[in-house]
Formats: sequence, C-alpha cells, structure tokens
Amino acid sequence: MARPEPFAHVTPDEQLDDLRRRLRATRWNDAPEDAGWSIGADSGYLRELVAYWVDEFDWRQRELELNALPRFRASLDGLGIHFVHARAVEGSPAPLPLILTHGWPDSFWRYAKVIALLTDPASHGGDPADAFDVVVPDLPGFGYSDRPRIPALNAAEVAALWSRLMTALGYPRYGAVGGDIGSSVSRFLALDFPEQVVAVHRMDAGLPAGTAELGDLSEDERRWIEEATRWGGAEGAYAAMHRTKPQTAAVGLTDSPAGLAAWIVEKMRAWSDCGGDVESVFSKDDLLTNVTVYWMTATIGSSMRMYRANAAIPVEQYARRVEVPTGYSLFRGDIVRPPHAWLHRTSNAVYITEPPRGGHFAPYEQPELYAEELRNFFRPYRNHT
Repeated sequence: MARPEPFAHVTPDEQLDDLRRRLRATRWNDAPEDAGWSIGADSGYLRELVAYWVDEFDWRQRELELNALPRFRASLDGLGIHFVHARAVEGSPAPLPLILTHGWPDSFWRYAKVIALLTDPASHGGDPADAFDVVVPDLPGFGYSDRPRIPALNAAEVAALWSRLMTALGYPRYGAVGGDIGSSVSRFLALDFPEQVVAVHRMDAGLPAGTAELGDLSEDERRWIEEATRWGGAEGAYAAMHRTKPQTAAVGLTDSPAGLAAWIVEKMRAWSDCGGDVESVFSKDDLLTNVTVYWMTATIGSSMRMYRANAAIPVEQYARRVEVPTGYSLFRGDIVRPPHAWLHRTSNAVYITEPPRGGHFAPYEQPELYAEELRNFFRPYRNHT
C-alpha cells in the first residue's frame, strides 16, 4: 500500500452552483392523491426536501464537519481508498483496533457519530479501557474511494483489500464490524483472514441461496426465509435493479439530484426505526449530507454495481461457517431480522442482543447505544491482539 496521505475535500463553487440549478429545474412527476410513501418516495415530502436543499442546506458546514475527521487516502493495487483513521485518545490502555464497513445507501457517513464515542469513551460517560483505534473506509465505488476500473469488487475481494489496509496501518490483529454490505465484508474478513480478526460484530446475517432446500431448518428459520421472500417481493425492486441493470437507473440518478434523493431517502425512511416519520431520526441536514456525498462524488452507479458483483459470488461461499467469535446486535427497527438459530448455525455466535431502539442505520440513528454494543461485545477480546 502506498503511504496514506491526509485528505480533505472542498467542493468547487461551480459544482454547488450546478447542483442548485438542477434542483430548481426539477421536472416533477405526478402522484395519485394521498399516495404518501405507499408506492415510493412521497412527492410532497420530496418537494419540501428539495426546496430546503436549494435554499437552506449548508453543504459547506457539513463538509467542514466531515473534514474535521482524520481522513486519508491511500492506493491499494492502484485503487484509491478513502478512510477515516481515528486513534484512541492519548493515554488509553491498549486500545483495540477496529475496521468498520458501511453498506448501501451510505458511506463512511454511517459511522460519523460513533467515532468519538469509540476513540474517547471516557469523555462520553464510558470506561477509558474500552477505547478503540478506528478505521472507517469507503467501499470501492462509494464516497471518496475510487470507482474500480473493472465492473465492481465483491464483498470477498473488498475483505482482502481491508486485510492489506489494516496490516499496512500496523494492525496485525483487529476486530471487524459491519452492517448491510459491510456485514458481508466483515464475514469474509473473518472467514478468509481468521489469523487477523480477533472477533467480528454484525448487525445482520445474509440469507444464503439454497437455504429453502435444507431439510433441517427450524420452524423459526423457515418463517424467517418466508418473511424475507415476502419482503423481497414488496420492497426488493431496488436490489433487483442493482443486480441486473444498474447502468439503466444510474443514468437518471447521476443526472437528477431530486431523483437521487428519492432513491436514497425512501430507503433511509423505510429501513430506519422512525415509525414512518423520517425526521424523527434524521434531520433534513442528516439526510442531505448522505445524499450530497453521493451527488458530489457521482458514485450512485458504481455503488449499485456492487450488488451485481455480490450476486455472482459462488453459492458454496455462503455455506462456510464463521469460526471467529461473532456478535450480533439485531436492532428493533432493522429489516428482516434473522432468528438466533440461524446465527448459531452459520457462525460461532457468542453474543446476540436485540437493542430496543434503532434500525438499519443504527450507528447514525442511535450512536450511543451502538457504541455501547461494540464496547460490550469486544471487551473479552482486547488481550488477543
């Protein structure tokens, strides 16, 4: 790996001007009366959000806040990877290194609120002995990391990159953390590099292909598969598009900021623990910070292509059992939560909790609760580095 270089992004004025021009020129679609969110993004709310984006959202301020994090870029095999590398506060006894991997539709943004809680727990009501060194990369094709020249990297290939990244940063042993696509990346880190990963924490567990044909599934597992199938039929059109024809949707989403906001914000509402009121969890500034990262980096197309890459992972890879100690925090508002029997079947599950608040984006929705989950799970593994 090339030597990491400090990184801060400052958006050119002309790029901001172009964004506002496009927002003002949005050609709005019609909507059935009282459709709300029932058939996709709520047109009324989206108009309100776009008006705020044009006239009130302060990207410069949000950019300053993101640039206040210790951000870097480094080259791995010619691919530029952007990451936050935040070390534990000085004086912390033996901090444990962690690599935290995000999913879709987000970026390093997912963990922005928990970084200080993990590196300096004493300043946030915690025990200084629970401090971590934290590495938060953007997946290739997401955020400020480069878009791969090949169609996309899959989760196993990204795990191999992360192994090299952590070794190059001086961490021969570390914990792996993830949710959504990041959960799959963390799983492959534990599977393929068990000599490096002391323990792995996940917010979810994927549904491997072919499980419906297994004869020894428990009733809870079968119900879960049926629920996941129903959810996919009702809510999974986005994933089918990503897996099959991502370039078609990418044309409109890369050209229209309002379209991009609709594609992302609808998922942030549906997958968070917000009871249907997205602003009970995310402010407009929160929503638009995530969306604006995608807009400014033009990475919506490359992020979607990772679904296609992951769909091509051989089925037998999903039959592998994770033997590295594994913890799960199944937040109440997340989508299609797996039964405990499945977690024990597919991994050495030593820690399973069901926090009462938080959804798919729990590190941002409930940062204090999420940080406490990581502290509790990794505490027994601090002397394994």
